[in-house]
Parts: sequence; structure tokens; C-alpha cells
Amino acid sequence: MPSNKLMVEAIEKGTVIDHIHAGAGIKILRWLQLLNDHDRITVGLNLPSKHHGYKDLIKVENRILTDQEASELAIFAPEATVNRIEDYKVKDKFAVSLPKRVTGVFLCPNSNCITRTEKVATLFKLENNKKGLRMKCHYCEKHFNREVMSKVAF
Repeated sequence: MPSNKLMVEAIEKGTVIDHIHAGAGIKILRWLQLLNDHDRITVGLNLPSKHHGYKDLIKVENRILTDQEASELAIFAPEATVNRIEDYKVKDKFAVSLPKRVTGVFLCPNSNCITRTEKVATLFKLENNKKGLRMKCHYCEKHFNREVMSKVAF
């Protein structure tokens, strides 16, 4: 008999990232540098989902994702939803949307790119096509899959 019990505890204030493809939750924790915070983080991996079979879920107490972070999240979890929580209630809920460009977030994988030697912020145009998400460097004009991208150290 199915039950309606919560598998992950509710939070008073913070952010819930839901509808993450199963297996991508840990990558998102690292990407958004959530593991460096001292706030409680609850991660649900391979949770049952009516629409996708299985999903991951991340709850971060006392931290609200910025709009920039939500845009970055769309690069790795395009179907994710972000819930901003206050007093145990959803204050704001939205689906993430893929930005057209990202500036100063990724390191260009091309070792010959000018961004590797000059102090200039990287800039990538995002293209979603049949091959999946591709990122084009504004400076060297090379295309890359998101899997080879690494975050710029701040």
C-alpha cells in the first residue's frame, strides 16, 4: 500500500532544488559550492518520481540561491525547479531557465585561448541543439560539451 510520508525533512528557511535528474545531485552540490557552507544540507538521491522514474533533490537551510546560481543550475539540471522557503512554506517557486550567455563562470578548456593568459572574463554562448548543450567560447570560438567545463576559481 503506498504511503504519503515525506522522505526528506522539511526546512524552515532556505532553498529546495527539485526535479534534478537522478545522479546529478552530487555534481550540483560541488558546482554551487554548497559543500563549503556550514548550513545543513539534505540530499535525496534516486528518489521515486512520477514523471522521471527517479530524481535527486537538494535542500539547503538558511541559504537562498541567487538568480545567477539558478541560471547556472539550468546548465546541469535543465528540468529542475527551485523553491525558496520561508517559515516552512514555499515563498517562491520557479523552473530554471537556460541563460543565453555566461560570463566569468567557466574556464575555457582550450589551452590556447586568450582567457588563459590575459586577465579577461570568460564568455560563453550556450547552444542547445540535437547534440545536446554546447558552449561556444566568445574568444577562441571553440565549442565544448558541458561535461568538460570547469568552474573558474574565485
